[in-house]
Amino acid sequence: MADENSLRERLIDVGVHLVLTEGSASVGLREIARRAGVSHGAPRRYFATHHALLSAIARRGFEDLAARFETAVDPEAPPRAQLERLAKTYVGYALECRGMFELMFRHDLLDGAQQHDDGPQLRTSTLPLFERMAALVGRCGEGPDVVHRPGPPSSSAVPPVVTAAALWSGLHGIAQLWTWGSLQLALATPPPGDEELDRLVTTVLDAHLGPVTA
Repeated sequence: MADENSLRERLIDVGVHLVLTEGSASVGLREIARRAGVSHGAPRRYFATHHALLSAIARRGFEDLAARFETAVDPEAPPRAQLERLAKTYVGYALECRGMFELMFRHDLLDGAQQHDDGPQLRTSTLPLFERMAALVGRCGEGPDVVHRPGPPSSSAVPPVVTAAALWSGLHGIAQLWTWGSLQLALATPPPGDEELDRLVTTVLDAHLGPVTA
């Protein structure tokens, strides 16, 4: 059983390397088998479909991203500071691991009826990260460092989960448009433009949470 698990993990390792270096389009069961040095039918013992293999690879991406969050975010810092570190880590991961980042959020492909892997569906890896963001959004405003804009009564306030979804959408959009070069074109910012990228992330946070006063 140990050897079987070892081979399954080796197949995923090869797939992760391919996604990171060549993109998810390069990942096929036969190519994985060839690079892992096993018969072309071996991956079928562990992954019934191409999508099942991609899902297992994408879960590795979420594990990597979660580990980076743990390293980057100080749990003792104010919620807004934690969100800023989380946001910059998220965008930084997208730029560093482009192929994996693009694969990780394809739930339309990887969590549907085409997945026949024995492992958990990809949503079980995605939701904890989103729930962490939503919890931090809910805690923002507890301290004195955020400007509170006039708004509707609290009974009709936007739920933290909705604000977190909008914030996530903004960060994801920055990551994708920056990767494609569209934001640099619009802002006339030559690459790498890291300062401008950080400013965009901060602006998205300010738009949804209010600016920080200190």
